[in-house]
Amino acid sequence: MSESLQLEDYIPDECAGMRLDQALAQIFSDYSRGQLTKWIKAGYVTVDKKKIRPRDGVMGGEHIIIDATIERVDDTWIAEDINLDIIHEDDDILILNKEAGMVVHPGAGNQNGTLVNALLNHTPQLEGIPRAGIVHRIDKGTTGLLMIAKTLQAHNSLVNQLQERTVLREYQAIAMGVMTAGGTVDEPIGRHPIDRKRMAVTSGGKTAITHYRVEQRFRTHTHIRCKLETGRTHQIRVHMAKIHYPLLGDPVYGGRLRLPKGASDVCIDALKSFRRQALHAGLLGFIHPGTQEEVSWRIEMPDDMLNIISLLDKDKKLNG
Repeated sequence: MSESLQLEDYIPDECAGMRLDQALAQIFSDYSRGQLTKWIKAGYVTVDKKKIRPRDGVMGGEHIIIDATIERVDDTWIAEDINLDIIHEDDDILILNKEAGMVVHPGAGNQNGTLVNALLNHTPQLEGIPRAGIVHRIDKGTTGLLMIAKTLQAHNSLVNQLQERTVLREYQAIAMGVMTAGGTVDEPIGRHPIDRKRMAVTSGGKTAITHYRVEQRFRTHTHIRCKLETGRTHQIRVHMAKIHYPLLGDPVYGGRLRLPKGASDVCIDALKSFRRQALHAGLLGFIHPGTQEEVSWRIEMPDDMLNIISLLDKDKKLNG
C-alpha cells in the first residue's frame, strides 16, 4: 500500500556546497538518505523546478518540492491477536524476544501468524511505518532480540545506524565441529547461483563480516558468540558453514549431523531432535532515537539451546 507525499522547503545557506542528497537528508530528517536518493533518481524531486542528480551540488536558497509516494504496510497484512514477548517499549521503539518458529514478515504460505500480524494488533500506528517498523529481521528458526521503530523518525535513525554499522548485534550459537580459536569471516554473500532460496558466499555478493569467538568446546561441538558487522540474509549460518563449522540443526546449511562417539542416549536423542539452527540473538544495542543515549538489552538463550549445552558439557566431562 502506498500514500502520496508532498514536501516543500528551501535549501538553507548552511547547506551550500553539499550534494543534493546530503542537503535533503538534513532538511527532511524524518526520511532516510537512502529513501530520499531513490526519490531523486525516480524524478520525484525538483530543485527550482528542475530535476538534478543526487550528487549534484546545491548553492543555498533553492526551492525544493518532493512529490512522491511512500510505501506503507501492505494492505493484505492484517492484525492478529498473537502474544508477544516484549522486553521494552516506549514512545519510539519496541524491543521483542522472538520465539523459534515465528516468521517475521507475511509471505507466500505465511500470510498469518507472523510477527507483523502480531505487531499490527499490538501497535496499530505501525500501519504508517514502512514494513510495520521492522528495520532488521531474524530467521524463522532463530530466537532473540528484535528492534521495532514506532515512528518515522525512529525508523530513520535505526536504519541509518544499521547502515553505518554502529548497531551492536551479538548472537550465541552451537556449531558442529571443535574450533581451535575465534576469528573473523570476511566473505561476500549473495543468492546461490542455482538454488535461489539459499544464500552463498559468492564473488558477486555484498560485503559480509562476522566476528566469532569460542565460549566453550565440547567433544564434537563448540558454543560460540558471533558479532555482526554487517547484516546479510543468513549471514552467520552461511559464514559458519563456509569455514566448515555449520550450526547444529540448520536445515539448509547444516550438512551431516555430528554425534559424539559413546555419548548417552539422552544426548544423542537431543542432538537428533534439534530441528532448527542453534542460533540466538542475545545482545542488542544502539543509540536510542529519542533520548540519543546508548541503550542495550541482553537475554538468555532459550531452554532448548541451554539443554543441548548442558548435555554436551556432561558428555565431555564423562568421555572427554
